[in-house]
Amino acid sequence: MSDVRYPFTAIVGMADLRLGLLLNAVSPAVGGVLVRGEKGTAKSTMVRALAGLLPSIATVGGCRFACDPAAPDPQCPDGAHDGADTASRAAHLVELPVGVTEDRIVGSLDLERALAEGVKAYEPGLLARAHRGVLYIDEVNLLQDHVVDLLLDAAAMGRSYVEREGVSVRHAARFLLVGTMNPEEGELRPQLLDRFGLTVEIAATRDPSERAEVVRRRLAHDADPTGFAARFADDEQTLAARITTARALLPEVLLSDVALRQITAVCAAFEVDGLRADIVMARTAVALAAWSGRTEVLEEDVRQAARLALPHRRRRNPFDAPGLDEEKLDRTLEEHAEPEPEPTDEPDPDPDGGPEGDGPDGNGDGPDGGPDGGGAPDPAGPDAPALDEPARDAPAGDTPAPDSPAQDVPDRSPAPGPAREKAPVAAGEPYRTRLFKVPGTGKGAQGRRSPAETDGGHTVRARRPAGTLTRLHLAATLQAAAPHQHARGRTGRALELRRDDFREQVRQGRESNLVLFVVDASGSMAARQRMTAVKGAVLSLLMDAYQRRDKVGLITFRGAAAELALPPTSSVEVGAARLESLPTGGRTPLAAGLLRAHETLRVERMRDPHRRPLLVVVTDGRATGGRDALADAGRAAGLLAAQGLASVVLDCESGPVRLGLARKLAGQLGASAVTLDELRAEGVAALVHAHRPTAGTTGPANRKAA
Repeated sequence: MSDVRYPFTAIVGMADLRLGLLLNAVSPAVGGVLVRGEKGTAKSTMVRALAGLLPSIATVGGCRFACDPAAPDPQCPDGAHDGADTASRAAHLVELPVGVTEDRIVGSLDLERALAEGVKAYEPGLLARAHRGVLYIDEVNLLQDHVVDLLLDAAAMGRSYVEREGVSVRHAARFLLVGTMNPEEGELRPQLLDRFGLTVEIAATRDPSERAEVVRRRLAHDADPTGFAARFADDEQTLAARITTARALLPEVLLSDVALRQITAVCAAFEVDGLRADIVMARTAVALAAWSGRTEVLEEDVRQAARLALPHRRRRNPFDAPGLDEEKLDRTLEEHAEPEPEPTDEPDPDPDGGPEGDGPDGNGDGPDGGPDGGGAPDPAGPDAPALDEPARDAPAGDTPAPDSPAQDVPDRSPAPGPAREKAPVAAGEPYRTRLFKVPGTGKGAQGRRSPAETDGGHTVRARRPAGTLTRLHLAATLQAAAPHQHARGRTGRALELRRDDFREQVRQGRESNLVLFVVDASGSMAARQRMTAVKGAVLSLLMDAYQRRDKVGLITFRGAAAELALPPTSSVEVGAARLESLPTGGRTPLAAGLLRAHETLRVERMRDPHRRPLLVVVTDGRATGGRDALADAGRAAGLLAAQGLASVVLDCESGPVRLGLARKLAGQLGASAVTLDELRAEGVAALVHAHRPTAGTTGPANRKAA
C-alpha cells in the first residue's frame, strides 16, 4: 500500500461533501461535518485527501501542544514561550480508532516518569496532537456516547480540560472535526447529531459513466501513485491557495441584519431546538461568502447554509429521517428578504416598453415577459438541487374505522391453508417503557442497560491482572509496593517495583444487550385496535433499545412458519420500518417462533459471545397448527429456559375472557409476564420491584429480566 495520498481534486462527484469539508477548512468554527453514507463511497478517502490541502502551520519549537508563536496559549502546560524558537510543519491528521479510551483522547498521568522518577507529569492525548489540524473519526456512530460527547465538547470550546489521576491540565484544542458513519450500522443520538455543525448525506452515483471514471482513476492511482498525484498537482495547489485566500477574507465578511433575520426565521420555521442551529448557520453563511470571494452574505449563502446545517437537527424522535422541505425554505427566505424599494413618482421614460410595445423586454404580453405575467423565475434558482423525498403513506386516520376488538376465545380456525393476510396497520404512539435488565454482571460492549464490567464505568475495586495490564490502578499498585521498599533497597525517589505489585482497575458500568423480539403476527392478533397497540408497544421497546445502544432482532410468526424479519443489527431504525410494514393473519405457530429464536441466539452467541441476550416474546400465548401445538410450544420454551436466558413475555391478551396462556408460557420460559398496561414506565414502580429477582434466588426466577 502506497503512502502517497489520493488527490482531493481527483475525486469524482460528491459536491455536497466537498463543499462541507472545504467550508470547515476555511472556518473550523463551523463545528465540523458529519458524513452519512453507505459503504464504499470514498468518505475516508476524501477526508484524508483534505489534510494535504491545509496550509502549513508555524509552531513553537519543542511545544507538544503546537502553540502558535504569534499567539501562544497562556495556559499551555509546556510553560511560557517567550523567545522560543519557531518551526513550521504540516497540519496533523489525527485518526481516532473505534476502541479508543478516554485517557488516550485527553491524555493522562505519565506513568513511566511517575514510577521511575517520582514526578507528576502529564502525557498529552490525541486532542493535543490534533490542535490546529484535522481530527477524523471513522464510524463515529460506533464510539461510546461519553467518548463522542467528550470530543464534541472540546470541538465546541476549543479547549480540553483534564482532571484525572491527580493531574489538572487545560490546553488549546481547536481542530477541524470530521466524522463518518454508515446509518445501516446504527444512528447517533439526536443530542450528539446536533453537536456536529454540518451533516452531508452521500450515496454512490448511479450514472454508469461516472462510476467508470471513478474506477478508472482508482486503478490509475494504484498502478502509479506518484504519477497519478502529479497529474493533479496544479489543481491541488490552486485549491489550497483558495482556502488560504478565503481564510484571510473571512474576518472582512459582513453578515447584514437582513441575512441574520433570514437565518433566524428559517430556524424558527423549521422548529429546531435551541439556538445552536442559528449560530452554525450564521458561521456557515459567512464561510460560504468568503469561499466565493465576497465580503457580504447573500440569500444564496443562507439557503445553502440551511441545506447543510438543518436537516439532521429536524429529527423529533430517533426514527425520523433527516430532511428539509425545500419549498418551505424558499418561502421563508422570500418572506424575510429585504423589502423592495418604494416606486418613485418619476414618469416612465418609455411607457410603451420595448420596440414591439409588448413589455419591458419586447417579447411578452405580461409585465414579466410571459403571456399571462407568470414568467417570474423560480426563487430557488434554475440550478438549485432538489432533495428527493420518499412518498409518505396516507395517515392512519384516512383508513376506514377500525373494527371492534374481537374477544379472546380459543382458536377455531379451519384446517391449514393459505394464510389470509391482512394489510399492515399503523403503530400506536410510542411511550417511555419500564427498564428490563439482564440479571448478573456481564462483560459486553458498553451501553445503558444491564450491569457489566466495562472500560468506561466507575472504578469499584482493584485486582491482579490476569494477562496484559491495560488499566493501572495507581493507588493500589503503590499500596502493594510500599511495604517492600526497604527490603528492596530503595535509595532515591523512584519506587522499586516488581511484577506482582501491579494492580488493575475493575470498572463497573452498563452494557448493551441483544434484544430479540419474537412477535405473534397471526390472525388472533389481527384485530385492528389490538395490533395497533401491540405495534406501539414494540415500537416503544425499540426506542428504548435505541437509547440504551442495544442491538435488536425481529422474528415474526404467522401462518405455517416463523421468519427472521430482521437479523440482529445496531440499526434500530430498520427494525422500526420492518415493524411498520408487518402484515397479520393466519394460524399461530408459536413453537416455530420460539425455535427460530433459539437458533438465532445460538448463531449470535458464536459471533459475539460477550453480548448477553434479552428475549422479548410478544403474544397472547395461543398456539395453533397442530393437535399438540401448545405442548410443542411448551417444549420449545423449555429449550430456551435451559440456557438460562433472560426473557420477558408481553401478554397481549385482552377482553373479558382471558385464558392466561401468555402467563403460562412465561412460567415455562422462566420469564417475567407483563401486560401492555404494565409496560408503561409511569405508575409501575411497584411492579419493577416485584419482578426484580432478589439476592440468592436460584432456578428459573433468576433468569427473569428485572
